[in-house]
Amino acid sequence: MEPVNVGLLGLGTVGGGTVNVLRRNAEEITRRAGRGIRVSHASARDLGKPRICPTDGIKLSDDPFAVVNNPDIQIVVELIGGINPARELVLAAIERGKHVVTANKMLIAMYGNEIFEAAHREGVMVAFEAAVAGGIPIIKAIREGLSGNRIEWLVGIINGTTNFILTEMRAQARDFSKVLKEAQRLGYAEADPSFDVEGIDAAHKLTILAAIAFGIPLQFDKVYTEGIRQITPDDLNYAEQFGYRIKHLGIARNTEKGIELRVHPTLIPERRLIANVDGVLNAVLVKGDAVGPTLYYGAGAGAEPTASAVVGDLVDVVRALTSDPENRVPHLAFQPHALSDVSIVPMEEVESAYYLRMNAVDRPGVLADITRILGDLGISIEAILQKEPAPGERHVPVIILTHRVKERSMNKAIVDIEALHTIHKSVMRIRLEPLD
Repeated sequence: MEPVNVGLLGLGTVGGGTVNVLRRNAEEITRRAGRGIRVSHASARDLGKPRICPTDGIKLSDDPFAVVNNPDIQIVVELIGGINPARELVLAAIERGKHVVTANKMLIAMYGNEIFEAAHREGVMVAFEAAVAGGIPIIKAIREGLSGNRIEWLVGIINGTTNFILTEMRAQARDFSKVLKEAQRLGYAEADPSFDVEGIDAAHKLTILAAIAFGIPLQFDKVYTEGIRQITPDDLNYAEQFGYRIKHLGIARNTEKGIELRVHPTLIPERRLIANVDGVLNAVLVKGDAVGPTLYYGAGAGAEPTASAVVGDLVDVVRALTSDPENRVPHLAFQPHALSDVSIVPMEEVESAYYLRMNAVDRPGVLADITRILGDLGISIEAILQKEPAPGERHVPVIILTHRVKERSMNKAIVDIEALHTIHKSVMRIRLEPLD
């Protein structure tokens, strides 16, 4: 049987890695897929740029639409990233009856509903395992491996840049800005790191995971998003004194009030396996009602880890080429007509425990004022840590861990505490999740 022809849009790090994996493991891939898979046409913006992969036997073009319009191409792999022209190219490929594989989390999170509807209409597949957590097969695990479960919640370290920064800040007691420069030097962070450190990248990925886990439409605009710029080495140190680690997490939870979708720094118990995932690695913890908690861990980025996911999707598509479209695994795990319109819980209605850090004047009665404010709002305290003042300092750090309370009540408490003339600057608030 003739090999399946693949058109590759983008021949950079992941594209080059995909070519290398397909060639190096060609025999194994053919045995798994039932047919050979070859990249016969590829597009790149700069055809003269050195590549990390061989390009012999591949027709190269600087026009990605030439790849999409090539009648010999059966599967289009989109690795350009961003929204435009990626969206136009993917929709054009679908319109021409071609299957699509993509690693573009932004595109799927923001326009996946439109793309999947078009694919369903045309009877083609859109595979996107590489869009979340690089080489970790988390999409397949939730969509297929856990399909007998009601997913109760999932949490994930789904951005390697922020995980590297927090790991180095804790290990080296270095400020955010210094570690960020180191991450940029090592190539883990972009020159403009906002996409990562503000949590937007993680929010795209959480949008996708939540849709698959709970059978809801993709709703990126409803994800509460908070970054890590405000985290200090002191926060990481104080958290450890209480037995916690601070991780930047994506959290999705199915509650009686609706679905929680949030990305923010979070204290988690240091004994949890996910609390010990360091560096640029990713991990996703999924709680199913039948299986209990399951942890998926590995490389969340990089040429060949991401290419592993791309090639896995290619194998799945090739296996399904001759199958009835109605019998394929649905894009978002649930049948398209069965997606739920469950509401997304507003952040002020979310319940969480909290870590609070404030600088207070070192004199009697200050702590009593703080605890009174918390008590009046029904916020109970789990632990308090008050440090000694530094020589010549009038203010001392006070750290409080609370029990679970609605975000609305905590917002009011913080406003009232900051209004005290004995509190210097703003109150630092980090949410706390026991993950039990």
